Amino acid sequence: MVTLQSKWRFLFMFLGIQLVVMALLSREGYHKRVSYFIRIFRKGEAAGPVRNRTGAALGGGDVYANLSQLSRGHDHADDMPYCPKTSPLIGGPIHVSFPSGLTLAQVQRKNPLVVSGGRYRPPDCEARHRTAIIIPHRHREHHLKFLLYYLHPFLQRQQLSYGIYVIHQAGNYTFNRAKLMNVGFREAMREEDWDCLFFHDVDLIPEDDRNLYVCDANPKHAAIAMDKFGYKLPYKMYFGGVSALSPLHYLKMNGFPNNYWGWGGEDDDIGVRVSLAGMFISRPSLKVGRYKMIKHKLDKGNDVNPKRFNMLAKTRQTWKMDGMNTVEYEVVSRDYLPLYTNITVNIGTESGLHPPAQKPAAEKPAAAQKPAAAQKPAAEKAAAEKLAANSSTKLQEKLAVK
Repeated sequence: MVTLQSKWRFLFMFLGIQLVVMALLSREGYHKRVSYFIRIFRKGEAAGPVRNRTGAALGGGDVYANLSQLSRGHDHADDMPYCPKTSPLIGGPIHVSFPSGLTLAQVQRKNPLVVSGGRYRPPDCEARHRTAIIIPHRHREHHLKFLLYYLHPFLQRQQLSYGIYVIHQAGNYTFNRAKLMNVGFREAMREEDWDCLFFHDVDLIPEDDRNLYVCDANPKHAAIAMDKFGYKLPYKMYFGGVSALSPLHYLKMNGFPNNYWGWGGEDDDIGVRVSLAGMFISRPSLKVGRYKMIKHKLDKGNDVNPKRFNMLAKTRQTWKMDGMNTVEYEVVSRDYLPLYTNITVNIGTESGLHPPAQKPAAEKPAAAQKPAAAQKPAAEKAAAEKLAANSSTKLQEKLAVK
């Protein structure tokens, strides 16, 4: 016979179990645990990816973990359900290293679902977000292959529909990062109606896939914690490295400045534009917005801009007159490569889109090969001009004395 005391003991045990379950489910890993239990009932082999995600959370996991389960070999159907609001493939911290010998061919083999131009759509569901990645670039192929190696699986784990655009500055004139980003926005939006555009330095690798590559209500600064700054924000208005804007944000702030040639200043100008346009900078947490920088020296043709502080002081007066409404460029070529779309552009120099042509150095010796008869009048003319100049100077001195 069950006593009253036994009934109470059973009731307390039952309530205790409920409280434990609720506490577990309310923790940060709620979606991961729900996904885990669903996979246990659907597939017996689902425990493998879960162990990978656990390892990622502890010390940084393989960015390609969890992707082997994605469907392959069939077309993306138009009547697919939307992807979950929180992707079950997200694993948290990612281990980032830069092994020697990595090739783009290897990166391509690791990403079989990426199609021409660096485009991707989730194979099993309809993406909730469409994101374009804009990478200003010149002579950084070594860095680019590492970024592509990590960025493609990073975005796939977030179940995004995305495209990667590399905007390559033609020629050897001074580099202009912000103007290339203006070009990237315009060219990407011509191809597709993107929800969000991420402007991404080629040497920064994201270290946590909970740093979602989707836009917020305000412009987002994603690279809040870089290793070169000790994983801290260097100053409040910093907007460099990796940032995200919706098309509406971009239009409100008139895009980016076109006149910052060389290194420095444009990031701060952009941060000021956000404020002047009546918006705020949103950021992920320091724990999530972590990036590792590929170490390198300052590029040739990207020297420190000595005018940057004077230009920055005038942003309030110039931001409406210098930006998306004044950008000039010429598309040299557009190539849809296996891992990205490469757009090579002529953006000119500080002197304009078509700077005056400089005479080659080889032309000078040709002038020295004139016959002696032709050289003599030229020498006499120079001597006469010098004499006239001296005479004029002496005359002015005499008049001054008088």
